[in-house]
Amino acid sequence: MIDEAFSRRLAEIEDAFVAIENMLGDPEVLADSDQLADLGKRHSDLKDVVADIRRWREATADLADAKEMSSDPDMAEMAKDLSAGIGELEARIKAALVPKDPNDARDVLIEVRAGVGGDEASIWAGDLVHMYLRYADKHGFKTEIIDASPNEAGGYDKVTFAVKGRGAYSKMKYEAGVHRVQRVPKTESQGRVHTSTATVAVLPEADAVEVELDMNDVKVDVYRSTGPGGQSVNTTDSAVRLTHEPSGLVVTCQDEKSQLQNKEKAFRILRARLYQMELERQQAEVAGARRDQVGTGGRSEKIRTYNYKDNRVTDHRIGLTIKRLEYVLQGELDDFVDALAADEQARLLADGGDA
Repeated sequence: MIDEAFSRRLAEIEDAFVAIENMLGDPEVLADSDQLADLGKRHSDLKDVVADIRRWREATADLADAKEMSSDPDMAEMAKDLSAGIGELEARIKAALVPKDPNDARDVLIEVRAGVGGDEASIWAGDLVHMYLRYADKHGFKTEIIDASPNEAGGYDKVTFAVKGRGAYSKMKYEAGVHRVQRVPKTESQGRVHTSTATVAVLPEADAVEVELDMNDVKVDVYRSTGPGGQSVNTTDSAVRLTHEPSGLVVTCQDEKSQLQNKEKAFRILRARLYQMELERQQAEVAGARRDQVGTGGRSEKIRTYNYKDNRVTDHRIGLTIKRLEYVLQGELDDFVDALAADEQARLLADGGDA
């Protein structure tokens, strides 16, 4: 149910909407294109939720009338239906008033790195990349491998890939952190269970115009790309290393045969990281701050554990366990993503974020 304080907030939103509608009819506002555009956007943002608030008020009044005549079986049934409808409206209103993450609609760059566990950690990093690529495909997102560093064990020390499509960040942002696996490695002859980790960073991709990047601040080095074990896989200097001297950020890219392509991809990663740093500067508690996301990669730092012996995956942030490990590893992450989104929504509502 909506309490008195929340009801007052709804009244304030209605009043603000009416004020905006009145301003949109003001000749001075109509003559100011910037103000008109701003008010138009605010009107559009509030239109649907105000319609639901007004439906909720009407249904609440109808319910009060129906309860007064509840001795009539028809009115009692009507009261039951109205109660169900009011519950749905309240849930929709609360969801609409949760502060929106301004990055939710963006494309993302995802960095998966092997953590603790040697070769098994590298193999696990590759398994996570496969899981995310399958998940992205199921949601109609396009993916692009930006850079990959394979190792001799058949896994990856690091993989950076893009997920493109409206809402990609809103789906992927909850994956940031340390992912721990408990299983018997293929190389384990004694059948002992090992614990390994991989870290995942989720970076909203920034447009070039959003990040001020002075090329004089970027040192560009080129070198020959290498394969597993340091073996040379390219006879030309196609690999690129960017060093952003003011921040100390270093980005390498060697996945493409062309130096130009590697350079373009490296700058995409650099811009995303600089954009993330700016988000951290503006609001340290923003979910997805890169340093908070990945921690040290230690076994004790984890957001999720994948246990092969028990066929279970547990998300430690919300205490949700799903006993279908292979199902999850094939990209079926929606149960976790939906539960994490609902948890975030509840916390934001509890904090009283502004609409």
